Parts: sequence; C-alpha cells; structure tokens
Amino acid sequence: MSLRRKLLLGLVGVPLALLLLLQAWYFLHICWWVKYNPTSTAFMRYQLEKLQEKNPNATLQHKWVPYQRISVHLKRAIIAAEDANFADHDGVDWQALQKAYEKNAKKGKVVSGGSTITQQLAKNLFLSGQRSYLRKAQEMAITFMLEMVMDKRRIFEIYLNVIELGTGVFGAEAGAQRYFAVPASALGPQEAARLAVMLPNPRYFGRHMDSGYLARRSALIMQRMNSAELP
Repeated sequence: MSLRRKLLLGLVGVPLALLLLLQAWYFLHICWWVKYNPTSTAFMRYQLEKLQEKNPNATLQHKWVPYQRISVHLKRAIIAAEDANFADHDGVDWQALQKAYEKNAKKGKVVSGGSTITQQLAKNLFLSGQRSYLRKAQEMAITFMLEMVMDKRRIFEIYLNVIELGTGVFGAEAGAQRYFAVPASALGPQEAARLAVMLPNPRYFGRHMDSGYLARRSALIMQRMNSAELP
C-alpha cells in the first residue's frame, strides 16, 4: 500500500472510528438509563456552570421522583403542549417538522422547531444548545437510540425529571415546589398547564408567571389535556 493511500485511510478512518466510539458511548449510557436514573444531564451541567460564573456557590434545584408520583395533569399538559403524537411516532414527528419548516420559511426566521419529547430529551441528555446541521443529525441519531432501547413511558419519565422549569430549576418536582409549593403529585390542571407552557422559554416565564400570554396559552392547553394520550 502506498504512503499516499495510507495517509488517506488515516484521514478518513481515524475520524470515523472516533465517531463510532462516540455513538457507542451514547448508546451504553442509554442502555444504563433503562433501569438507572441519570443524576444530571449535559444541559443541567452547562446551566450550572453559567450560574457559578456569577455565583460560585450556586446549585440547581432538582429532585428525581418516579413516574407514578408525577401528576397525571402535568403529563397530559406537557403532551398537549409539546408533542401531541408522542405515543404514536417513532421519535420524530415528520408532519410536525414539515409544518415547522413551512412556518419558519414564511416568517423568514426560526420560530418553530417541531421537536418531539424524545428529541428534546436527546438534546438535553447529551448535547449543547448550539444549533447546526451536525448537532441536529447527532440529535436524531440519539433520538432513535432512545426509542430503540427504551419504552415510551421510560422516555417520558426521564424527560419529566430533567426538563428546565426556570433558572436553575429542573424536573417536575422542583418546578412544582418552586412555583406552587406542592409536590409534583399534587399539581392540579391549571398549575400543570402553566408549567407546560413555560417549557419553550422557562427562564423568562420563571420570572414572569403573571404573563398574559402564559395565562392565555394555559387556558388553551387545559382544553386539550383530556385528549392527550399517555404512554
């Protein structure tokens, strides 16, 4: 084999091998989390670093609770607000993606993402908040790993426990305690709808719980909650 060919194989082979190792690392973590709960996510660690830049003693508000100790109202509200087809799709809602693309093209900017609950979880578990085609491709790969290894209920349980619900506030239990002084199991329909509506911009709404938009959108989500299909 010529030196030139060896160099070419090295230039292609080494990055490919590293990429495969990275995918294996993601996959092994996902397999572990089928039975064991993640203690944090990449997004949680990133947010903690940002908080500690201003206050070295900053901590996150986060407490894991099992699926059955989270209000059914919150489960229905989040599915109604974030991913109505969660129980049926394979991790990607292609119709929602098409609608988001058309909406963004019409507005001339990104105003809708079309991401499913599984895609959001994939991003939060492993990836940065930066937007690029490569990051989106990796998000899709992790999404399919999650759907292949975990059932919908486990995906949703992890999601409910790691979602951001305000500055330094993560998970349904911390959100319920922070804004309503009750455990996640005691959230009523109106409280649940408000938390669900916060998800696209939780740090802003965490400071503006009296927002008119939050009230209007919450009322709409409450109308949709009863039709939400739970895993």
